[in-house]
Amino acid sequence: MERSRERDGGEGVAGQEPGAGRLRLRREIGLWSGVSLIVGSMVGSGIFMSPQGILVYMGSPGASLVVWAVCGLLATLSALCFAELGALVPESGGEYAYILHTFGSLPAFLVIYTFVLVSRPASIAAISLSFAEYAVAPFYPGCSSLPPAVLKSMAVACILLLLVVNGWSSKLATQLNDVCTAAKVFSLLVIVVGGAVVLGQGRGRTEALLAAFHNTTRQTGRISMAFYQGLWSFDGWNTLNYVLEELKNPQQNLVWALMIAIPLVTGLYILVNISYLLVLSPNEILSTDAVAVSWGNQVLGAWAWLVPLAVALSTFGSAHGTFFSGSRVCYVAAREGHMPGLLSMVHTRRLTPTPALVFTTAVTLVLVISGNFSNIVNFFSFLAWVTYGTTISCLLYLRMKKKNLPRPYKVPTIVPVVVLLASLYLVLAPVIDHPQIEFLYIFLLLLSGFLVYFLFVYFQHQPKCLQTATLHLQLLLEVAPATKNVD
Repeated sequence: MERSRERDGGEGVAGQEPGAGRLRLRREIGLWSGVSLIVGSMVGSGIFMSPQGILVYMGSPGASLVVWAVCGLLATLSALCFAELGALVPESGGEYAYILHTFGSLPAFLVIYTFVLVSRPASIAAISLSFAEYAVAPFYPGCSSLPPAVLKSMAVACILLLLVVNGWSSKLATQLNDVCTAAKVFSLLVIVVGGAVVLGQGRGRTEALLAAFHNTTRQTGRISMAFYQGLWSFDGWNTLNYVLEELKNPQQNLVWALMIAIPLVTGLYILVNISYLLVLSPNEILSTDAVAVSWGNQVLGAWAWLVPLAVALSTFGSAHGTFFSGSRVCYVAAREGHMPGLLSMVHTRRLTPTPALVFTTAVTLVLVISGNFSNIVNFFSFLAWVTYGTTISCLLYLRMKKKNLPRPYKVPTIVPVVVLLASLYLVLAPVIDHPQIEFLYIFLLLLSGFLVYFLFVYFQHQPKCLQTATLHLQLLLEVAPATKNVD
C-alpha cells in the first residue's frame, strides 16, 4: 500500500481542485435517484422483523412507538450533521473521508479497516440471507426450517447479481434501485392502508394502544438494545455521503434528498407499526419472527403471498444500496493509500470501480458461506455508532478549530451536541449494563487494526507478489487509476 497522505484538517475542503487524472466516476445520481438510494438502503428487512425485537426490549407497544419515532429523529439530526460535513469535504467515503481530513491517517484507517472487512460485508451478507429466506420460503410450504445450503446458494446468487449490475453501469444500478424502492414503498403503503381499513371496519385491536405504556422497562441497557434494533431499520440514512462524487449538484441535492427521504421513511415506519398493533396483539407480535407475514395472513387472506414477495424485493433493494455505497468507500480508501492501489482503479470504458466491487463481493461471499448472523444487528449497530459519534466530533472540532472555512450549509451547534450525546449513550449503556462477548471481539478487531496500519501503511511494507498481482489484475479487469470528482 502507498503511505496515506498526511492531513492537517484543512486539506480537501470545499474549493479544492481535483488532480490531473483523466478517469472519474460519472455523476449519474440526481435528486430523486438520491432520495431513492437513501430510502432503498434504509427500508430492508428491519421494518418487517424488528418490531418484535423492540417490543421484547421495551415491554410495551407505546414505548416501542416512541423508540421508532426517536430513531427517526436521531437519524434526521445525524443526517443534517453529515450534510454539513459533506459540504466541507465534498468527497465520497462518508465517515472515512471526514475523519481522515479532520483527525488524520490512523483513526481513518481504523474506521475503514472495520468497515471494509466487517461492517459493510456483514451487513450485505445478513440482508442477502434475509432475502434468500423470503425468496425460497414459497418453495418449501409448511417447512419451519429451510435447508441452509439452499439459503446460502440463493444469497450467493443475489450478491453475484449485484456485482454484475454494478459492474456493468452505475446508471443501470441506480435504475434498479429506483424500481426496488418504488416496490417497497408501495408495500409499506399497503400495510398502512390495510390497518386503516381494519380500524374503519371496527375490527382493530385498540386495547393495546389504550394501555400503551404498561410494563415499560426502565433499564438503560434494555432501552439501548431496543434502539439498536430500531436503528438497524434506519441504517442507510448516510448512504448518499458515501457516493457524493457521483451526485449531481451535491451542494444542493444532498440536503434536499436527506430531508425528503428520512422523514418519509420515519412516517411510514410509525404508521406501519400502528397497523401491526391494530391487527396483532403484543403476544402475537412477540411469538413470530416475521411480523409482516403474520399481519398479511390475517388481513390479506388469499393475497397474503404478496407479503413475502414484498419483503424479498425490499431486502434485495436494501442489499443493493448497501453494496453500491460500500464498494465506493473501499474505492476511496484505496485512493488515499489505506487499501491496495488496485482497488482505487475504475474500468476504462464503463467507469465503474470494478476492483472495489469484486473485493466487496469476495469478502461478503466468505461471510455468507461461513458465517452465522444471529447477533449481527447488535454487533453492527454498536460498531456503527462508535463511528458515527467519532464523525460528529469531527464537525464540532472543525467548528472550534476551523471557524473560517466556507460553509455552504450549517446546522445549529445544539444538533451535533445532541447526536454526540446520543452516540455516547448507545455505545456505553449496553457495555455497562449488559456486557456481551461481541464487544470484546470489536476491541480485538481494533487492536489488530493498529498492527496492520503500522506494518502496511506507516512503514509501507508491500510484498513484491502484491505488485505483480496488481499489474496482472489491472490488465485482466481493464482498469486504470482515477482522480477525485469534486468539482
